[in-house]
Amino acid sequence: MTHDTVITGARVVAASGTTMCDIGITQGQIATLGSALTGTEVIDATGLIALPGGIDSHVHISQPSGPGIEMADDFISGTRAAACGGNTTILPFCLPEDGQTLREAVAAYRKKAEGNCMTDVAFHLIVKQTDPVTLGQDLPALIRAGYTSFKVFMTYAGLALSDRQILDVMAVAKEQNAMVMVHAENEDAIEFLRDRAEREGETGPYHHATTRPIPVEREATHRAISLAEIAGVPLTIVHVSNGEATEEIVRARARGLTVFAETCPQYITLTASDLDRDGFDGAKYVCSPPPRTADEWPKIWAGIEQGTFDLFSSDHCPFRFNDTAGKDAPGARTSFRNIPNGIPGVETRLPILFSEGVVAGRLSLERFAAITATNHARLYGLYPRKGAIMVGADADITLWDPTVTKPIRQHDLHHGSDYTPWEGFEVTGWPVRTILRGKSVMQDGHPVGPPMGEHLERGAPDVQL
Repeated sequence: MTHDTVITGARVVAASGTTMCDIGITQGQIATLGSALTGTEVIDATGLIALPGGIDSHVHISQPSGPGIEMADDFISGTRAAACGGNTTILPFCLPEDGQTLREAVAAYRKKAEGNCMTDVAFHLIVKQTDPVTLGQDLPALIRAGYTSFKVFMTYAGLALSDRQILDVMAVAKEQNAMVMVHAENEDAIEFLRDRAEREGETGPYHHATTRPIPVEREATHRAISLAEIAGVPLTIVHVSNGEATEEIVRARARGLTVFAETCPQYITLTASDLDRDGFDGAKYVCSPPPRTADEWPKIWAGIEQGTFDLFSSDHCPFRFNDTAGKDAPGARTSFRNIPNGIPGVETRLPILFSEGVVAGRLSLERFAAITATNHARLYGLYPRKGAIMVGADADITLWDPTVTKPIRQHDLHHGSDYTPWEGFEVTGWPVRTILRGKSVMQDGHPVGPPMGEHLERGAPDVQL
């Protein structure tokens, strides 16, 4: 049998474990894992590691961000950066504009993505209204159409839902077998702390962090879990930043609840002190939940190593720094309230975890693959088509050079933002080729070929990770 493409010489992190074998690709799928395979194209990957293409299931691109504020990435630049960072699938969030129904929002978002993606994409929904049309018609219909996960917020004016509203949304998830994702921070507590900080003249970027302290996240995590227990649904807590919130998840699992957890690079590499940099530079690090102290890093690492965290995502939410439509928005220099919330990270997620996890001896290659690809595919209804190197799956493969050591530099990245929070951060290990359904979309740090990404309809979540 002659394959379209054969990858030879790599150490392959397959679904069954790590082995030395050839990967035979035919018609965009993995056809054979074996030896001495023949192919029309042969990729010599000697000395490299073949990993499942990364799946970043928490990104924000082309998303409404408020009057006069513009996100730095559209689908062209966002998926280009994702591919150059070793990803083959991303899951951005579809947020309805004011006055727009959920179904209208999805149709408009699909048009933005169509023909513009270097990776495959699938959409999470954001539920910000609980009116009869949303809960009785749009949400059930969209779940049945393959949009099988959605996010609710416990913070942000205009997005935060009350406990009763969250329970009503969870009831739909239970009926339709969908996954509820929760941004867990207590909006009333944050507003109380913001008001006090402003009265005391504490208005710089650093006070974005001081007004969103750990108890704000811990309490909301506990409450979200309690609501899911009452509604009888599985739950995913996204972007967990600290040990106390992690403990809430561990305790819930000990009680037999089905709770999944996600964390991000900023919670093992950045600190609140980064928001306290000279001048306005701290605005570059404003995200929610904010980075904590370095004392929290070992607690997050313990959760990654011990399996508390099922997912490692970027929460890529990019704005330009030197831009009045970005971080330097009107009023941003006079109050942290007005600084657009989010940081870029889709291209640097995998190299940071590979370096700090695999190279540093904290993670096996198999565990790295699980929390960067396989678990994302399973939890969000894409497995076994996505997330693993195995016969029958899409040939989504990233080749890694584990010996490359270099600093992260903005001028090497491909996102639409004009900065990276990890400028100068040195990593060892870098993706050198990203293959989507058998075709290279990145080689040697540069995007190649035309956009070939597809929109993916998804099945039900696998809650038996």
